This record gives sequence, C-alpha cells and structure tokens, in this order.
Amino acid sequence: MISIRELEDHVSFGVRVHPGARKNAITGEAGGALKLSLTAPPANGRANQACIEFLANLLKVPRSSITIASGQWGRNKVIRVAGVTAKYVRDRAEAEIGS
Repeated sequence: MISIRELEDHVSFGVRVHPGARKNAITGEAGGALKLSLTAPPANGRANQACIEFLANLLKVPRSSITIASGQWGRNKVIRVAGVTAKYVRDRAEAEIGS
C-alpha cells in the first residue's frame, strides 16, 4: 500500500518513475511509493511534465494542483496534490492498478 501523508490543504506521496516506457501506466507499488511507467523521455523535464499530466488525469484535478515537491532530477519523486484526500488518492491509484 502506498504511503500518503495528508495535511490540511494537500496530500503528498512518493512515486518511482520509469521514463521511456511503452505506455503510461501505474505498474504497482514498491516501498510505499507508486510505480509509474511514462512514455516521455527523461530529457528536458519531459518526464516530469508527463508525470504531472498522468496524475492530473488519474486524480481528475487540474495540473496546477500537482507539484513535484522533491526529486525533479531523479526517478524517486515526492508528489504534492492540493484539494484531495489521502483516501481519494489511494482509491484512484488502487482502481488503476486493478484495471
């Protein structure tokens, strides 16, 4: 189960990104972090933008609600999402993993 930290105005959770994959998808979880495969290459911040866009679509929130709190240049990132609850994020992620 992914570890999600909930504060008053946002939640944060870890992701492990695999850029350059064949398709955008959640491929599971590891060590409390969500594993994401993204088709975008890691160059010029494209994987970061793809990560934000994928999560915005998954969580049905505007892209502006999602920020990369740490890990902009690595595979392990901490994502911050405003305006949602930890339960909502967990439910959406688990539904995506199950499909």
